[in-house]
Amino acid sequence: MSVISTKIDRRRFLKTSLAGATGLIVGFYLPGRHEVLDAKADPAIAELNAFIHISPGNRITILVSKSEMGQGVSTSLPMLVAEELECDWRTIHFEFAPAAPAYFDPAFHRQLTGGSTSIHDCWEPLREAGATAREMLIAAAAQKWGVNARDCHAEHGEVVHPGTRQRASYGSLAEAAAKIPPPASVKLKNYTEFTIIGKPFKRLDVQEKVDGRARFGIDVRRSGMYHAVVLRCPVFGGKVASFDATKAKAVRGVKEVFEISSGIAVVADNTWNAMEGRRALEVKWDEGSSADVTSDSIFEQFSKALEKPGVPAKKVGDAASALSTAATKVEAEYRAPYEAHAAMEPMNCTADIREDGAELWVPTQAQTSSQQVAAKIAGVKPEQVTVHTTFLGGGFGRRSETDFVAEACEISKAMKAPVQVTWSRDDDTRHDFYRPASLARFSAGLDAEGNPTSFAAHVACDSVLRWVFGSVRNGMDGTSVDALANSPYDFPNILVDYQLIPGPIPLGFWRSVGCSQNGFFRECFIDELAVKAGKDPYEFRRGLLAHSPHNLGVLDLVAEKAGWSKPLPHGRYRGIAVVEAFHTYVAEVVEISLDKRKNVRVHRVVVAVDLGQPVNPAIIEQQVCSGVVYGLSQTLKGEITIDKGRVVQGNFDTFKVLRMNEMPQIEVHIADSHRTPPTGMGEPGVPPIAPAVFNAIYAATGKRLRKIPYRPEDLA
Repeated sequence: MSVISTKIDRRRFLKTSLAGATGLIVGFYLPGRHEVLDAKADPAIAELNAFIHISPGNRITILVSKSEMGQGVSTSLPMLVAEELECDWRTIHFEFAPAAPAYFDPAFHRQLTGGSTSIHDCWEPLREAGATAREMLIAAAAQKWGVNARDCHAEHGEVVHPGTRQRASYGSLAEAAAKIPPPASVKLKNYTEFTIIGKPFKRLDVQEKVDGRARFGIDVRRSGMYHAVVLRCPVFGGKVASFDATKAKAVRGVKEVFEISSGIAVVADNTWNAMEGRRALEVKWDEGSSADVTSDSIFEQFSKALEKPGVPAKKVGDAASALSTAATKVEAEYRAPYEAHAAMEPMNCTADIREDGAELWVPTQAQTSSQQVAAKIAGVKPEQVTVHTTFLGGGFGRRSETDFVAEACEISKAMKAPVQVTWSRDDDTRHDFYRPASLARFSAGLDAEGNPTSFAAHVACDSVLRWVFGSVRNGMDGTSVDALANSPYDFPNILVDYQLIPGPIPLGFWRSVGCSQNGFFRECFIDELAVKAGKDPYEFRRGLLAHSPHNLGVLDLVAEKAGWSKPLPHGRYRGIAVVEAFHTYVAEVVEISLDKRKNVRVHRVVVAVDLGQPVNPAIIEQQVCSGVVYGLSQTLKGEITIDKGRVVQGNFDTFKVLRMNEMPQIEVHIADSHRTPPTGMGEPGVPPIAPAVFNAIYAATGKRLRKIPYRPEDLA
């Protein structure tokens, strides 16, 4: 979801400050949400619509409205607040916010984590939250001492009046500060004044993950809770024809077996017994109309569709005419398979559906959608559904779906008790919402000097947005042509068009969405043009990026740090790529070798990123490394193939991911761009790695490969 929100007016964001006997809570609302936020400072603070809570003991708790799935928002978002609050970082703690309109993201108009937007969308609102609370605390101290607030200042969690040398902790001032109206405006710091933002602070969630206190969805336990698994039709679009539960019910611990909307639920006293009961089920499936679908048949559809013009996504000049008169013509066809998300924690949800409301404990990226699904199944209003967001054992877009939430709700409603639904790894791989398979045909023209005169890209695939939202406007899904229709390269004639080919394979947002496959397509084809032009791939790109200073900046930075112009040791080869994703610019250079069996080993990856003002450089580096390893898995190993309407792969023996001993050395270099607001880093590290590797393979072998993942036999 590549959405970057517009600036939020602070007076439409800051709503009120409310207090109780135990401290200060600053409450907020977002544009278009005018509910008065009723907050009570008590042990149930995690359930309140507030971002800042200060206890009498000077404990400062920041409620984080975004889901923590390893990307570090439980640290980076509190850093935004703490910077303006002028507190001691050691007093900062975090809790996950409840599902409520107060926490709606202005870009999505709902509570959602995705599109690498968390830092960008919270950049000003959370800093303003911290600054507002700071001014209220200063005003409370000034009232207490009978001095002018302008003569006081805040530092390290205290308010100080230099003239009288009086000091007071935030905790001692919190109750009084809550009774003071928030200021009409606050001044935010200039980047030169930052003492927290831009520093590599340690993550707040590490200790509880190390000592086991961190609660993931799969860890939830409730009194009287049942455990359940679901048997789903292996063919997409299929359904239950009939089933015999006699043997399943005979399994020790199995309580009930019944049909729900997604398949057959087996409920037991623990997950293992539920899975054993599922193995004993006897089922006949109505496989439906998709039982003959295969990966080959899908790509045949794509190929046939590309024989006709598609819906234009970008048109500059006349690419066809320019190609017809070009001195050199270059044509190529690239393809990418379906990809699963493969989060380490399989899908799960615990639901307690009651007549008077519902309660969820769920590792979700989509609190609002989860709340709405539960409300519909329970037959109550959304505000009667409490959502407890747990830690997420990976997400990558998969947990923005609510299919696993609906299953837990349906089963809990039937059982009249709390129920935890847990998916197996095979469930997770075979019933995902996948990154689309895609086919793209490219053509370009070069003049006699090797300068490009035209560029055309024709893409065929199904639409993520069609699956997520039910339809697309005018046959165009922008995610399907992302990194192509908005390519930074300066061609005088451009045509990018798209053929939407609806299919039965469910699609969803996958880490970096369309940039993942289209970045691979584009950056490999650019290398092809460089070879035909007789130019160095780095220099060729430089000549096409004169009007894109950010892309040019990271390209130059990565080439410098990687030593692009220096010779490599014998048997080592380099590849380069640059891709902008979600308004963040990333360039990568890889060094590879091939063994006698033509297996690729990636030894070194050098990365340059420009994401505006860095908030926490350590977390940025972690996210870059995460993106690289995630991208390398799809580059060298993982793919989802379809046979007879079903997914072939199951566990990690068939859907393979990069192993620890295969991890390359990674160097991360962050561009000096603190004068611009931050963008995001959760996804942009993924797209450049596949083309950089494949371009290095060409440098090593002289053979151009045009489909991922890499297979040694493709070099035969």
